[in-house]
Amino acid sequence: MFDNVKIVYHQGKQYIPDVTTAKVPGIFRGRPVISSEKVNDAELVELCPVEAISAGPVSIDLGKCTFCGECARRFPEKIKFTTDYKISTNQRELLIVKEGEDHPISVNSETVRAEIRRVFGKSLKLRQVSAGGDNSCEMELNASNNVQFDMSRFGIDFVASPRHADGIVITGPITENMAIPLQICYDAIPEPKIIVLVGTDAISGGILGNSAAIDRSFLDKYPVDLYIPGNPAHPLTIINGLLDLTRKKK
Repeated sequence: MFDNVKIVYHQGKQYIPDVTTAKVPGIFRGRPVISSEKVNDAELVELCPVEAISAGPVSIDLGKCTFCGECARRFPEKIKFTTDYKISTNQRELLIVKEGEDHPISVNSETVRAEIRRVFGKSLKLRQVSAGGDNSCEMELNASNNVQFDMSRFGIDFVASPRHADGIVITGPITENMAIPLQICYDAIPEPKIIVLVGTDAISGGILGNSAAIDRSFLDKYPVDLYIPGNPAHPLTIINGLLDLTRKKK
């Protein structure tokens, strides 16, 4: 009993009352900001192993970025990672952060399908598929519904059967061996349904994007409703992204 009291005293209350305004530690890497400072653009671009950085002007594609932070360490005068975890969006191009711009990334309400907010505004059941993931995003998805973050307070839950689901959450780059199971799972979900990509691997293929063992043809057939970047994605990024997609902002 005394040991439990000591833990509470040192760690404080772990439950997060408001996940839309919660703070994260300074070591967290969220939305980057790119200054107009002049640097060796060629060296900066070459530095990124997943080709997330482009030049002319300098930009970072958060759908490819692994958030390793090496670019910010090598060029601190050019790139800084903030603690802004609200970086989910429903438009792929909005994940590209450009030089000289410092504005939040969000879901574009005007392009959200009308039935999403009409049908899933108060309840959303999701079937998660690990399509060759490394279990990092899978762990964060699990954490999003633990006692600290408690995503189910908003009526958002994961279900075991696709027939009970309103949409599919994909993690991993989609390997050749998972392409058919992913399609079977998606087909089993009743209409209307949504597709959510969580993590760098799911959005772009990540470091394995050019591998012959990857089959991403599934994403060529259907529109994606939400991109949740991160490597892995933070629970607060996941929850706020799903809330922005399904709820009308007050």
